[in-house]
Amino acid sequence: MRTFAMILVLAGLSAGCVHIVPPTSVHQPMSSRPASQPPVPAGNGAIFQAGHNDRPLFEDRRARRVGDTLTIAIGERTAASKKSNTATERSSNNQFGVTSLAGLPGKSFLNSNLNATSDLSFDGKGESASNNDFTGTITVTVIEVLPNGNLLVSGEKQMGINQGSEFIRFSGIVNPLNLTSSNTVASTQVADARIEYRANGGMDSAQVMGWLSRFFLNFLPF
Repeated sequence: MRTFAMILVLAGLSAGCVHIVPPTSVHQPMSSRPASQPPVPAGNGAIFQAGHNDRPLFEDRRARRVGDTLTIAIGERTAASKKSNTATERSSNNQFGVTSLAGLPGKSFLNSNLNATSDLSFDGKGESASNNDFTGTITVTVIEVLPNGNLLVSGEKQMGINQGSEFIRFSGIVNPLNLTSSNTVASTQVADARIEYRANGGMDSAQVMGWLSRFFLNFLPF
């Protein structure tokens, strides 16, 4: 009975670890539905139909309302490097001596000498470098129209590959003036952009340190 219970616990843990969706920090929600439109009145026989909610034939088709979609052309390239070098040194020499004490207590200190020296040095070096290149496209949804007309967008693209899944997420604030005629905008023109590329599966789990190892790594003093 005990063995059967352990098998059930291990099966539940393994099943839970396979389908875990990576956490995200992009603006929520990922998508938003457009506001419901009032019913269209019956046609009155004229070319112009008052109250018709569809966009006019020659109106700009770029996103401007909640629920509209637009395409983000991701083209992020970053390169950073840092190098530091610190060196400190300190030394001191102290001497103390008593030659004579006339008519005073403490004659046991006569002809005593005390020397003290100290030497302290420190040398530290550090160097780091980072290069990132992320290109691609993702279509996002307008989830909020700000008072100044800017668009808060958010979206996710999920791809299942073999036994794992890959998630591309994007959110940020888009100025409608930066939208091209094809309803696209470069990621470098998006304010407060949050771009994520995450995955889950066997290969990604193998690169993560186990919780017990992380526990000992944080608490062991050596």
